[in-house]
Amino acid sequence: MGRAFEFRKERKMKRWGHMARVFTKLGKEITIAVKNGGSDVTGNPRLRALIAEARSEQMPKENIERAIKKATDKSLGDFKEILYEGYGPHGIAYLVETATDNNTRTVANVRSYFNKCGGTLGTSGSVSFMFDHKCVFRIKENEPIDLEELELEMIDFGAEEIFEQENEDQNGDITKEIVIYGAYESYGSLQKYIEEAGYELVSGGFERIPNVDLKEVSDDQRAALDKLTNLLEDDEDVTNVYTNLMPAAE
Repeated sequence: MGRAFEFRKERKMKRWGHMARVFTKLGKEITIAVKNGGSDVTGNPRLRALIAEARSEQMPKENIERAIKKATDKSLGDFKEILYEGYGPHGIAYLVETATDNNTRTVANVRSYFNKCGGTLGTSGSVSFMFDHKCVFRIKENEPIDLEELELEMIDFGAEEIFEQENEDQNGDITKEIVIYGAYESYGSLQKYIEEAGYELVSGGFERIPNVDLKEVSDDQRAALDKLTNLLEDDEDVTNVYTNLMPAAE
């Protein structure tokens, strides 16, 4: 198994704390996808994947429609994706993805979190070189899938790592999904293959995977880093937070 698998396995892709935050995050991403690729799902693979994810998260139809409308209605705001880079305490690198309609507010908030926790907001490129930008898809495993065979089929479309993952749904039931990682630029070809092969797409998006050795810290140091991470993740403009911190042992 490769770095992406291990990173995801340990980090477990921290989910938003409650449904309202999930809907807010997806709503912003849908708005941006429509702005970049149009509202026709036939010609906008990113929008199709986000709508599939929204449905899997039981996001109401009216919320999806509102997010699509926001992309063309200037009176409802204009979200932009902005990446912030910096160092938290103890030299841990941070990448902070945001979707905001007010960059002045967002940068002020992000900077205040770093300052409050003994970190420093950096300049563009200061830590992003430590992370690889990957596309990632999740498909439902409604029946057993031969992972080796699937990987052989998908490697020509840009797949780099494929593995099975168990998730617990809102009812406490365990479901199985296949996770597929690929190069950032392979997003379109991978999604096209998944859809044409008839797999049920749960979500499709992007992640930033550390390409450097993860750093270990003491329990006291981790507490300070967790404080910064929690402050960032609780901000309504922040969509994802990535670090090169070694996950805590279970």
